[in-house]
Formats: sequence, C-alpha cells, structure tokens
Amino acid sequence: MAGLYFEDFHVGQTFRHELTRTVTEADNTMFSLMSMNPQPLHIDAHFAEGTEWGQRLFNSMFTLAIMVGLSVQDTTLGTTIGNLGFSDVTFPAPVFHGDTLRAETNVLAVRPSKSRSTQGIVTFEHLCFKQDGTLVARCERAALMKTRGGAN
Repeated sequence: MAGLYFEDFHVGQTFRHELTRTVTEADNTMFSLMSMNPQPLHIDAHFAEGTEWGQRLFNSMFTLAIMVGLSVQDTTLGTTIGNLGFSDVTFPAPVFHGDTLRAETNVLAVRPSKSRSTQGIVTFEHLCFKQDGTLVARCERAALMKTRGGAN
C-alpha cells in the first residue's frame, strides 16, 4: 500500500497532493440527493439565481469529502485504521460547478495511542484550494494509524 505508517509522520510535515478534481453539476446533484440534502442552493438553478451567488453552490459536505480523499494516496492509503474525528471545519469561499480542487496536508501532531500499543494518532490539517488559489475548505482530522510493528 502507498500509505505511510505512524512512524513516517512528523510534526511540520507538508504534503502537496498531485491529484486534482474538477467538480460537476452531476456530482453536486447526485451527492445532495444521495445524502438526503434537499437544499435548493445545491439542486435548484432557478432558486439559486436569486441568491447572492447567482448560481448553485457545490455541496460543502462533498467538498470536505473530496479534500480528504485527495490526501489519501499520499498519506493513509491502507495504513489508517479509522478516523477519530474532524474539527475546525471551515468553508471560507464558495465552490461552483466547473471548479478544480486541489489539496494540501500538514501534520499537526503525532503521538502513540495510550490504549493501543501498536497504533498511533496523527492529527492532520487538510486545506483545499480551487484553481485560482482561493482557499475553499479547511479541517483538522485525527486518524488512528498502524505502526510498522502492528501492521497486518
């Protein structure tokens, strides 16, 4: 697997992820309806034209998922046991259909698990930018990670 083990992370480490993702109207509609979110800002073009945005907003929960997903290949693919939590989630600027998203990840904290001797906890800061460099999302994520000695 491409993912890094707990021992491979250190505070201050930064990853600029190469994968990018252009978001579409179909993505937005599908995700909004699949997640039972009937917000007209996402699925009703006529309604959205009358808002300050003048168009539909891309669903922020999908933006969050894409941001974290873009990081997986370089950081946790096959080596994470699970997410322990997300905090400080912000969306400082809107995402619209046709925007291309990219992500960066910073390692904020690394510590051995107190209750699981073969695992550790890494706290990541994920940042998501659109094509013009505008920051559109940020979050902190705590992940329970495998150690080399505890890997299966």
